[in-house]
Amino acid sequence: MSAEVIEMKNGNIDLTKVKPYGDTLNDGKIQFSFTLPVPYGDEADEAARQLAKKMGFSEPSVVYSYDLGVGYTFFTMYGNINHTVDYTAIEVPKVDVEFMDKYGVEDYIKENIKRDVVIIGACTGSDAHTVGIDAIMNMKGFDGHYGLERYKGIETLNMGSQVPNEELVAKAIEMNADAILVSQVVTQKDVHIPNLTQLVELMEAEGIRDKVVLICGGPRLSHELAQELGYDAGFGPGSFANHVATFIVNQIVERKLA
Repeated sequence: MSAEVIEMKNGNIDLTKVKPYGDTLNDGKIQFSFTLPVPYGDEADEAARQLAKKMGFSEPSVVYSYDLGVGYTFFTMYGNINHTVDYTAIEVPKVDVEFMDKYGVEDYIKENIKRDVVIIGACTGSDAHTVGIDAIMNMKGFDGHYGLERYKGIETLNMGSQVPNEELVAKAIEMNADAILVSQVVTQKDVHIPNLTQLVELMEAEGIRDKVVLICGGPRLSHELAQELGYDAGFGPGSFANHVATFIVNQIVERKLA
C-alpha cells in the first residue's frame, strides 16, 4: 500500500488545500474531454494540446481522439493543475429539513395536516422529458423509492410533458393544490430559466404564489438557483419522492397552509 493511500486512510489530508487525485495524492491530474470543429488528424491533436495549455493545464496529452465527421474531432485528454480549493470554506445552500421515509411522511400528514395533500406535477414549456417527474410522482417510483402516487394522504396529478405554464396554474387553482412540482430536463442555452420565471410571475399575478409550495427539479437545478428564481426549493440528481414529500408537508405546517 502506497504512502499516499495510508495517508488518506488516516485522514491526514489538508482540506484547506485540496487538489485532484490521479495516480498519487495531490498530483493534480485531471481527465477531461471536449470537441473542436476541426478535421481529425495530427493537427487536431496539437490544437487540443495548445488549447489545454492556454486553459492552465501543464503537460497536457491527448490520450484519445475520434473523428466525428464533417470536420469535427472529439478528444479525451490528461493534464495537471496546480490550483487548490479550500474545502473547509465551502457553503452550499441545501434544503434544510430532516428527511422522512414514505411511512414517516404518511404519519406526519395524518397527525399534523389531517387531510389529503394535493400535489400537481408537470414538465413545462417545450420540455418533453418526463423521466424526472415520473420518478418522483409515478406509483412505482425509482431505484426502490416509491413515487408520490403510492403515498397515503397524498392526492397527485401528473400532467405530463410540454405543459404550458398557464394550464398548470389553472389546474392548480381548480384543484386547490398545496404544491406544484416542475421538472426541467432540457436546459441547453438556459432555456429553462425564462420558463421557470414565467411560472412564478403567473402565480403571483393569480395571487396564489404564497398559498402554494413551489418546487422545481432537474439535472442542472440546484436549491440555490431555485430560490433565486422564486421557488421554495430545488431538487437535483439523487433526489427521491420522500425528499420532496418531506419538504412539502413541512412547509404546509410551517406556513400554516393546511
